Amino acid sequence: MLINVRTKVSTYVIAVAVFCCVDTALAQTSNERTLHAPDSSSTLSVGSRDYVISPDDLLDIFIVDVPELSRQYRISTTGQLDFPLIPKPIDAAGLTLEAVSLKLRQLLQQSGTLTDPHITINVKESRLHSIAITGAVKKPQIYEVMGPTRIFDVLSLAGGLADNAGPVVRIIRLSTCGQTESINGQGSSTETSRTQQVTTLNLRTLLSSTDAKLNVDVCPGDWVTVPPADVIYVVGAVHKSGGFELTTEHDKLSVMQAIALAEDLKPTARRNDALIIRRNSSATNGRTEIAVNLRNIFAGKSPDVPLQPDDILFVPESAGKKALTRGAEAAIQVATGVAIYRPY
Repeated sequence: MLINVRTKVSTYVIAVAVFCCVDTALAQTSNERTLHAPDSSSTLSVGSRDYVISPDDLLDIFIVDVPELSRQYRISTTGQLDFPLIPKPIDAAGLTLEAVSLKLRQLLQQSGTLTDPHITINVKESRLHSIAITGAVKKPQIYEVMGPTRIFDVLSLAGGLADNAGPVVRIIRLSTCGQTESINGQGSSTETSRTQQVTTLNLRTLLSSTDAKLNVDVCPGDWVTVPPADVIYVVGAVHKSGGFELTTEHDKLSVMQAIALAEDLKPTARRNDALIIRRNSSATNGRTEIAVNLRNIFAGKSPDVPLQPDDILFVPESAGKKALTRGAEAAIQVATGVAIYRPY
């Protein structure tokens, strides 16, 4: 009876061990196929079959049971790898990690140094396989990518969007990426010049859409930037003077919406004499003043007026005739010192 119990326990332990091994293997396989943004690293990696070595790459070469040769090696500017005990440099640039590993194995065997070397090569650094992420993201810096990476993964690697992120993200590309599929359409646009290609994606569309085509590739050498949100200013006879950012949720504002964000007009507001002060480089004083009758807009007698980035909506006080006379000068002076708000 005791033997049977021990047999059953042993069988159970073996079954559990096999299950754990299989589960671990499956998890490792899944991790190798899935691209994740690491929490504390600035590197995105892909499988060795996809990576092509470039000049100035720093390789981590490990040979089993040969610690004397296992270390980091820098590819020269001419694309060659100098390896101990091999008389001639290896032409590594343009080859995959797997191809260089096989070539190094053959050369070590031919030289009689090692009979059956097991070699693993990883990329430690790559100057030509990096992207710059700037602007309104939480961790702007240069990140290494070993191949084309989706824009969602890139933004995640940078810690996500900052609070002052504007409504678009731009990808500036100075070289080809091997991408032939057009991404023009709703939520994106592409501009091409002689030296670069600029792709602009609407963040609201990108974050809410289920269209996988909008989640475009970002390639080594690209520059990704999220411009900070533009600001519209409301000053004068309102309850909450300030600047209001045009974020991904509020990328457009009209006069009525701006008044609502400023928590409505004061009772002393001169509704018939409001001004929109707008930058205009062709004007004599560099700006244009647009008269706005708030009374007619609120009554539905006049259409609501859309505002543009950096507009100043000035609502004068009924007692401020001098301020109304000075108009734009007073509003601009006030706008330079107001707080900036993010509408949610």
